[in-house]
Amino acid sequence: MTEEERASLAASLLDSLDATSDVDVESAWQQEIARRIKEIDAGVVETIPWAEVRRRIASKLSSGG
Repeated sequence: MTEEERASLAASLLDSLDATSDVDVESAWQQEIARRIKEIDAGVVETIPWAEVRRRIASKLSSGG
């Protein structure tokens, strides 16, 4: 399969999972997202720039853990 065909197949498979998602799960995610946004807006938590996240991930992967 070409890369495009594989991507299309993967998207189709993911879409098929979304069709069966639990309404309660969707609601719980929305509540969690709202809670996290409030924490950020209130200054309770700090965001990390994507470049730093990538650096940390790369560091962990290169060190094996």
